[in-house]
Amino acid sequence: MPVKRKNIPKYSVTLISDVPHSRNGKHHSLIASILSDLDELDEGSAMKIPLKGLGTTKEKLRSALNRATAKQNLTVATASDATHLYVWKTDAN
Repeated sequence: MPVKRKNIPKYSVTLISDVPHSRNGKHHSLIASILSDLDELDEGSAMKIPLKGLGTTKEKLRSALNRATAKQNLTVATASDATHLYVWKTDAN
């Protein structure tokens, strides 16, 4: 009777506990600094973030900020003009 051979894996194997379960997207450091500053922001004030030199678009920054604030159950509002993005905490916090 022929001996059945076990298939040799094509890929390496690791323990699930060693697998990272989150990732730092390309906007991570920028959003982290915005959230940090937002935490220190006085009531009635808005952050004025210059768009020039950020390396991303206003829309992508706003989307990343929306995902991060939703994850932390923070409610913020945003507005923008041609050169700045304005961010502030709303009363729902």
